Amino acid sequence: PNGLSGGGKLPKLPKARMASLRTLYDPLTNKDSERRDPLDSALILTFPGPNSFTGEDIVELHCHGSRAVVNGVLSALTHLNSVPIPATTSDEEESQKQAKRRLSLRPADPGEFTQRAYAHGKLGLVEVEALSDLIVADTSLQRKQALKQFDGRLSRLYMGWREELIKGLAHAEAVIDFGDDEALDPDEEDDGDMDGDGGMSIWGGISPRITSLRQAMERHLADASRGELLRDGLRIAIVGRPNAGKSSLLNLLAGRDAAIVSSTPGTTRDVVEVILDLGGVRCTLLDTAGVREEKEEGVNEIEVEGMKRARIAAKDAHIVVGVVDSTDYERGLEAVDELINGDGDFDDWKKDNILYVVNKVDLKNEMKDYDCLSKSNSFGISCTTSEGVNDFLSVLTTEALSLVSTGNDEASSAALSSLEGSEGAVITRARHRRHVEAAADALGRFEVLSGQGYMALDMAAEELRLAASELGRITGAIDVEDVLDVLFADFCIGK
Repeated sequence: PNGLSGGGKLPKLPKARMASLRTLYDPLTNKDSERRDPLDSALILTFPGPNSFTGEDIVELHCHGSRAVVNGVLSALTHLNSVPIPATTSDEEESQKQAKRRLSLRPADPGEFTQRAYAHGKLGLVEVEALSDLIVADTSLQRKQALKQFDGRLSRLYMGWREELIKGLAHAEAVIDFGDDEALDPDEEDDGDMDGDGGMSIWGGISPRITSLRQAMERHLADASRGELLRDGLRIAIVGRPNAGKSSLLNLLAGRDAAIVSSTPGTTRDVVEVILDLGGVRCTLLDTAGVREEKEEGVNEIEVEGMKRARIAAKDAHIVVGVVDSTDYERGLEAVDELINGDGDFDDWKKDNILYVVNKVDLKNEMKDYDCLSKSNSFGISCTTSEGVNDFLSVLTTEALSLVSTGNDEASSAALSSLEGSEGAVITRARHRRHVEAAADALGRFEVLSGQGYMALDMAAEELRLAASELGRITGAIDVEDVLDVLFADFCIGK
């Protein structure tokens, strides 16, 4: 209980990385250290650097979470800035110098702990991004993907590629410095043919390795953006005519009354969003305005704007659920098909991700009239009785998983295995994809230039340098200050 301002000795800290139960006292209540008010009974841990998260000395106070406790502890820490640190020496002159010392405590900036870990080499840029993804992960698959990236496998993949490029670049520099008379490739035997090929063999065994590396990058890119889809989540748009049961379906899947349900046509004017976890995939379910002919009775300007937004939501969605009223089947199916095929804006792959739902089947005795139900992507349901909803939800979940799964994709599997221990290393951010694409393009240009002999040696080497630079920007090896400013600003205060 001896406080700093009480003139006592500094309290003994717990052993490193061992939790110790201590009482925290308020230094503002009484100068007598024995009579100070307790703030909390807390667990204290110390992490001496460099074996800590940031690489610096760290003390953690694990307090109870009430506002009174947290505010009291923070107030006490702020007050300690004005309290002299007790001397730790018996020498009078040195003691006077130490008496002038003050603590320098302040609230951390957003992401500052992670930023310090990055500055001290405890985390790479890709790992920092993975930690950011882990903090905001909503589903189990997002968590697993973030942890796979956090363990360094993606960094090892990119750094391995970059090291291979640097080896090729060193070969080129050696040719430029020492000329074509030198046997520069240790793996290539001197067969005496280089003088007669016009310099076409100056790259020796480097060119095949660069070609193999470019192919690995292209396989890595050919993943249908699954990593980004899993990280950012899918968008599922519910479309159809007014009163088809779109809002009722949204509420049923959400398990709450997220959207207003009314028998009056055109109740939903704007897009209503609900977040769902479908098999570990974060999905944003969109309830849209009913689509019908603008010349129909009762349609006004607001409803027309709602229909425009419904079309945009369907166009931008990864999965479209077309809801058809069983009591108005023909017009309902025509409205959904017109929305999908009318403007010609739908990509072909999106047309494979459309599910048809015939709602209100409890009001009809005969189901054979609904020809769309013969399709594998069609379902008859009742939002009132929940008939058929479980089957529909199961297929919807499977559809969502198929968009983010790489298990059956041979090209993706080959890319993930391009380096030992890199299984599961997939692109999760547009920034990564942009740099890998630029690196692959540079290697493609290198392959052309490397076949032109000595005349294009400098230009070919420059393409290798450019490719290595692009990969270095992913891992944080070079030129990433603008990325860091944005990234750390998105972190919470505690990280």
